[in-house]
Amino acid sequence: MSNALAIATVTAALRRVLQDAVNADVAGAKVTTLRPDSLTNANPPAGVNIFLYQVSPNPALRNNDLPGRSANGTTVHRPRAYLDLHYLISFYGSEAELEPQRLLGGVARTLHSRPLITRKNIRDMLSDAAFAFLAGSNLADAEEVVRLTPAALSLEELSKLWSVFFQTPYALSVAYHAAVVAIEAEETPHPALPVRERTLTVLPFRAPTVDEVASKLGSRLPILSGADIIVRGRQLRGEVTRLRVTGDELAPAVMDDEEMALTLPTTLRAGINSLQVVQKLMIGSPPAEHVGFESNVAAFVLHPRIKTLTPGATTFKVEVEPIARTGQRSVLLLNNVTTGHAYTFENKPLVADAAVLSFAVSGLDAGKYFVRVQVGGAESSLLDLVPGSPTFGGLITPQATLP
Repeated sequence: MSNALAIATVTAALRRVLQDAVNADVAGAKVTTLRPDSLTNANPPAGVNIFLYQVSPNPALRNNDLPGRSANGTTVHRPRAYLDLHYLISFYGSEAELEPQRLLGGVARTLHSRPLITRKNIRDMLSDAAFAFLAGSNLADAEEVVRLTPAALSLEELSKLWSVFFQTPYALSVAYHAAVVAIEAEETPHPALPVRERTLTVLPFRAPTVDEVASKLGSRLPILSGADIIVRGRQLRGEVTRLRVTGDELAPAVMDDEEMALTLPTTLRAGINSLQVVQKLMIGSPPAEHVGFESNVAAFVLHPRIKTLTPGATTFKVEVEPIARTGQRSVLLLNNVTTGHAYTFENKPLVADAAVLSFAVSGLDAGKYFVRVQVGGAESSLLDLVPGSPTFGGLITPQATLP
């Protein structure tokens, strides 16, 4: 970066570069850095005048500057201004000998073949006693090298530019664009606190994968509230492993890389629940838990269990575990043991949690019935209605008798 003398340094370096070029085209021609309205004599001597008429923010880098101060006002980064310089280069001399046009050709040739203000150009200029007033400039050490590009000004734009100078006759001119000049504040940033201790932890990427969630009693048996489940998969065990069950993180009772065991809490809702293996990383000094790896989300159905039955000709009450939650839909399913006739009675979504579900029933014949209940889409048991089957009626399907 460069200090506040950067703009003047670009102008002075450009003047010195062009001075050698114009002498080769018109003997005795000089390069000046004056306002055009100060060259008002009728026959000005042969020469080139460089005038900085505009400075604008660089459109590509204007938003690259980081915040210079912290919330408490401390300087954490030197603010930088990225600027583009706009020059008007005018040519003077004898029109009879076409000196302005000859000088224009020499300047165009020089800036086309050498469009950069090099660090050597700047150092050579600073070593010249004529530019001693720029001795403190550090533009030669800047990261960006200033590039000069011709600017295409229309006749209207050129006319407006010259109209700024009151009663100044027009002289043959071209415009050049110099970019980019980065000016940095001279404030001293507040040093960052030293690093007391460096801790580097390198771990292999081991993403756990869950393939199956099943009851410990058997893969085809329903999962009930408070029951033991088995989680099967790959790369399940980590340094610190948790099972995230519907938002709650629980510690598995038994675990290895391919299988884990867990006793489900009794607070889960009947219906579809989610399970995910979460592996924490112990990092730091002293070691503390950090976010590590997480498996895919596996779904399992928690089936309700019928605890007690209170049958009736018009009202059928069923106590379930876990309790039915607010907003859940419940359905009573009855199957006549003798005739096989099936009946369905549905309740509207609950407005409050309920341990006992009450169903209005009608049209039931006297006899014995298999009873099932559905809460949140999950049935209390699987029913086998094939006569003579060893599992006729289901292993855990309760029965009720209507007189």
